[in-house]
Amino acid sequence: MRKYFGTDGIRRIANTELSPRLVYKVAKAGAYVLSKHSDHTPTILIGRDTRISGTLIESAMTAGFLSYGANVKILDVMPTPAVAYLTRRFKADASVVISASHNTYEFNGVKYFSNKGMKIPDELEEEIEEVMDSGMIDDLTAVNEKIGVSEIRTDLLDEYVYFFRKNFEEELEVLDKDKFIVAIDTANGATSVVADKIFNVLGINHLIINDKPNGININDNCGSTHLEGLKKFVVENECDLGIAYDGDGDRCLAVDENGNEIDGDKILAILSNYFKKKGMLRNNTVVATVMSNLGLKKYTEANGLNYVQTSVGDRYVLEEMLKNGYNLGGEQSGHVICLDYNPTGDGILTSILLIRAMLEEGKKASEIAGIMNAYPQVLINAKVNNDKKDEFKTDAEIQEACKKLEEEFAGNGRVLVRASGTEPLIRVMIEGEDIQYITKKAKELAEMIERKLN
Repeated sequence: MRKYFGTDGIRRIANTELSPRLVYKVAKAGAYVLSKHSDHTPTILIGRDTRISGTLIESAMTAGFLSYGANVKILDVMPTPAVAYLTRRFKADASVVISASHNTYEFNGVKYFSNKGMKIPDELEEEIEEVMDSGMIDDLTAVNEKIGVSEIRTDLLDEYVYFFRKNFEEELEVLDKDKFIVAIDTANGATSVVADKIFNVLGINHLIINDKPNGININDNCGSTHLEGLKKFVVENECDLGIAYDGDGDRCLAVDENGNEIDGDKILAILSNYFKKKGMLRNNTVVATVMSNLGLKKYTEANGLNYVQTSVGDRYVLEEMLKNGYNLGGEQSGHVICLDYNPTGDGILTSILLIRAMLEEGKKASEIAGIMNAYPQVLINAKVNNDKKDEFKTDAEIQEACKKLEEEFAGNGRVLVRASGTEPLIRVMIEGEDIQYITKKAKELAEMIERKLN
């Protein structure tokens, strides 16, 4: 089991658990692992979100890279997908995003991207950990003229704006959008510095909320994890659509004109339907995770699409897409990857594609989202002994209970039991047509798991 990296980089309480010393080591080890086969001085980009601890972590990260001998371009506040795009655009050797995504402000994190603008695989994270704990850190020290140098390149944010102009300006120009208006919640996060610029350059009427970051209000009752305020705003201001990003901008959830949520699964259904009509859906396939709603699977079956599921985590979605030549995948949480444009989840990109589909088809958000019927879904955490966390897989009574429920649903329900990657918990998720019944069954199954694994 990995010591530092979780399912989405390293994420801890800033300045205590995620100390400057730890960050310095992560930087040195990461620079070594990601550039050890290079024959030139490596260049690494650093972007961050709006957390108060961002500049502290950025400073420690920069120091580690420079000490190793890498050159650094400091991008300042910038969405994760913008950093990923710029890594490829300027042929950097690697990049880092300092963010804890949707978590509250006291957390921060470190996410590495390869020279292809993709989150690095588990094996490279494990190799970085090995170097961190091997005693090699002091040996990875540049001297004299080999010491790295840094430069501030906040101007590169304009390159990300141009990416949208290049890909969407002409198409959107010819669409009737004069009366269309979208509400945008930037979660007081990284998209607050660029969303307005992008929507202005594309000529999309918009109202922005939660775009005044102060270091501690990121994701604070706003953004993709707290849709209540956006729902109310959309209805009160008679908007056609509401869009919510998370703290680092790699997620997007939406709200229809009536204030109803359009989650990542429904966005995948909408975009796959749109891509198929346009001849853009590669191999006629949608990639999702095991946590995606059964309604998405039913939608693909009814519409002649292939449906592939992966483990939880957008990196596993991406790996599957790359391996088999697919170009659309994502998670219920709003990580949507459109490989024709960017090799990572991109909240602003997802929202532009969603708006383009609405405008081209001349449909309201509620109509376009109606192509998928979501099944009620209940998730309950069972607290277990951490050492016994994986025993549910071999426990006969637990497995028999799951099997009986699956048989009872006869294809109109689903049981998913999985261990948390970071906590002493077993997550019990049940889907079905009757919310009261599946809630009762999920509680019973969670209680059984707690009784047997403690």
